[in-house]
Amino acid sequence: MASSEEDGAVEEKENNNKKRTKSALATAWLTFYNIAMTAGWLVLAMAMMRFYIHKGTHKGLYRSIARTLKFFQTFALVEVGHCAVGIVRTSVIVTGVQVWSRIFMVWFITNSIRQIQNEESVILFLVVWTMTEITRYSYYTFNLLHHLPYFIKWARYNLFIVLYPLGVAGELLTIYGALPFVRRSGMYSMRLPNKYNVSFDYYYCLIGVMLSYIPLFPQLFLHMLRQRRRVLHGEVIVEKDD
Repeated sequence: MASSEEDGAVEEKENNNKKRTKSALATAWLTFYNIAMTAGWLVLAMAMMRFYIHKGTHKGLYRSIARTLKFFQTFALVEVGHCAVGIVRTSVIVTGVQVWSRIFMVWFITNSIRQIQNEESVILFLVVWTMTEITRYSYYTFNLLHHLPYFIKWARYNLFIVLYPLGVAGELLTIYGALPFVRRSGMYSMRLPNKYNVSFDYYYCLIGVMLSYIPLFPQLFLHMLRQRRRVLHGEVIVEKDD
């Protein structure tokens, strides 16, 4: 009997050690990831400021930062994996929608349609994204290091009230500005007849994407407001599982 109890105690101790090791590795990875992403978006911010100071115009700015933007925004897909494996306790659906919408804007709108790259709306969402991500990744980094300055926490849960609607406005105006070029070129579209017997119109797909902001934006914005009340004011928020 004593031997059985000792074996059980040893097994429990080993399991606890494994859990602590996994937790330490996850924390180390998340810290590295968030530091890298903070640095990446800071590089983008400095590149944008340097371009505007030297050129005195926003025209050509997107092309000057496109490669860096595509790398760091695409790399954010890792965050969906973080949620899926459970090292970050956030909804996979919420994170997936946010990350995919950004990647769609970068790869399938702005990068693909050069005629809109100099539009003011592109600069608007780029500036908003940059401010948002520097604040967000800084918040995560300092939080993981257990040294979170209050002004970063305040910025994380207050600036979005202004930045989120501005970012959405920039994205929608950019998609709207792309519609005439998409319609004329027929890009990413498939017309009948074809060997696959499938029809797809990217023009109407983009209209559908714009309409999807109507239900999605309020949900995501209200989600952030609930998080704000919980973090800044200590309210206990009970949310349904997504």
